[in-house]
Amino acid sequence: MVAFSRPLVSVKALEGDMATDATGLPYPAVFSAPIRPDVVTFTHKLLSCNKRQPYAVSRRAGHQTSAESWGTGRAVSRIPRVPGGGTHRAGQGAFGNMCRGGRMFAPTKIWRKWHRRVNVNLRRVAVASALAATAVPALVQARGHRIETVPELPLVISDSAESIEKTSQALKILKQVGAYADVEKAKDSVGIRPGKGKMRNRRYINRKGPLIVYGTEGSKIVKAFRNLPGVDVANVERLNLLDLAPGGHLGRFVIWTESAFKKLEEVYGTFDTPSQKKKGFVLPRPKMANADLGRIINSDEVQSVVKPLNKEVKRREKRKNPLKNMAAVLKLNPYLGTARKMATLAEAARVKARKEKLESKRTKLSPEEAAKVKAAGKAWHRTMISDSDYTEFENFSKWLGVTQ
Repeated sequence: MVAFSRPLVSVKALEGDMATDATGLPYPAVFSAPIRPDVVTFTHKLLSCNKRQPYAVSRRAGHQTSAESWGTGRAVSRIPRVPGGGTHRAGQGAFGNMCRGGRMFAPTKIWRKWHRRVNVNLRRVAVASALAATAVPALVQARGHRIETVPELPLVISDSAESIEKTSQALKILKQVGAYADVEKAKDSVGIRPGKGKMRNRRYINRKGPLIVYGTEGSKIVKAFRNLPGVDVANVERLNLLDLAPGGHLGRFVIWTESAFKKLEEVYGTFDTPSQKKKGFVLPRPKMANADLGRIINSDEVQSVVKPLNKEVKRREKRKNPLKNMAAVLKLNPYLGTARKMATLAEAARVKARKEKLESKRTKLSPEEAAKVKAAGKAWHRTMISDSDYTEFENFSKWLGVTQ
């Protein structure tokens, strides 16, 4: 992402200034540096570690008792236990991190690695990126600053502001340039910190307001603005990433004095000329001169040489098992259908021929002959009943249907 650049920046005249015909100040190259949120976040995380103070628990905490384990055989755990009797404390577990009154697990030590070394060039690139973000109104508003009444960004005021030393005069200037709303927001946000920090000399918290950047060493402007909550003051030659991007978030609202704005080219240089204050530092060039990727892709120059859009969708066919799917096996062996049909017809012909052969061997009786055969069977049945010895038994008589 590259900040938008314009050729001139107007200087906001303050009340009491002499009328001049100044056309404006040239736009410093540092505001066109690439905006790198990843570099700023990483660098801020490391730099913010360098103001920490070592802390640790007491070396004797949790061990100020002569506890010893009772050993095995008493149906209790082998944790060391407080000696003595006659009190609740006697027999309680001690030393372990799972015990009440015991030490913590892995007690903290003061020889932890508290500070982080950050490469000089990385710090400079991060500051240049944070400076470029201060000139983008969208990023400044997204960070929460009230800039609705500010005439333009970056906001430059005349050098007469560096001679004031009263807070009332500072508030008057902020109201003239439309920045008082942001100061009010920071003032109204003052609250008491939640947690133990309120007992450790950091009782109050508040949001960040504008950052005032001056250019003359020893300027009285520091005294004028230092009592306003959320307002910070910095020299243009000693700009800090912690002030330009508090919390690692780009887009701090910065108010420049005219002399500070003129020094930016000298302090940070350009894309071709090294800085006069920072040895060997040249502003990083953006990877793309135009970051609007969609506009580049849809331009006539690109669209005229790219391949046309292929709207034909080729879907992969699902593989079918030839052992279970007839269509798949016919694809591999087209003759299989004909062979199966011929086999079916041959089987039907064989069944038909066998049936005809069996029927030809069987003689069909006429109705008269069939009636004679049936009558002979019935006569034989009656003879069998009458000749049997079972008629004297009642059960067999009933079964044979004989009536006496």
